Amino acid sequence: MKQFTLVILTFLSIHFSSAQINEFGLYLGGANFIGDVGATDYIAPNQLAIGAIYKWNRSPRHSYRVSLTFADLEGIDTNSDDPSREIRGLEFNNQIIELTAGVEFTFFDFNLHQGGFIYTPYLFSGISAIQHDNLYYDSLGDVQTEDSSSIAIGIPMVVGFKALVTPNIVLALEVGARYTFSDNLDGSAPDSKELADRSFGNLNNNDWYTFTGVTLTYTFGKNPCYCGY
Repeated sequence: MKQFTLVILTFLSIHFSSAQINEFGLYLGGANFIGDVGATDYIAPNQLAIGAIYKWNRSPRHSYRVSLTFADLEGIDTNSDDPSREIRGLEFNNQIIELTAGVEFTFFDFNLHQGGFIYTPYLFSGISAIQHDNLYYDSLGDVQTEDSSSIAIGIPMVVGFKALVTPNIVLALEVGARYTFSDNLDGSAPDSKELADRSFGNLNNNDWYTFTGVTLTYTFGKNPCYCGY
């Protein structure tokens, strides 16, 4: 929570130094994991995801965006449709912190100074850094921690729909998959070399997870000049 508070204070300080339109607010939704343990449904949120988000609207068609999200990733084999996983019966829970930065593109002009009810679908992508605990499974099939953590890099791929519901409030609904360059969010590829024999699953396919939720942001800042963009 200390990191969360620090990010909120940092975002708020931008209000006093920027001459462009800014958005700052909260993200609330659910997360689901797609990997070597648990179900393989692409959109099936089963754990809480909460965070903060900041956007700098560079033009009516694109924004620079930064977010910090806290979530649990959970996998339970008995919830899978795969009979082999149901028999295996492994399960895990891994708390993650995700820092993401990138660019959001809208399908239509989203000019916050236009007035009235405006809306648009949008796409977002960029890069993510995900802090997670290193896990492994003991000989009984119980998940254990290596008492260490790692930073995984990921690529977010987000589709959403947003609307200006009041002169200063933007409400958005989005679904975003994250492809990670890690195969150990679920403990199937332990970080420690001494635990290499505990690896299992498809070692050629890295882990994914999905966030599904809403953002509620407050807009502030002077009218931007979009000329030439």
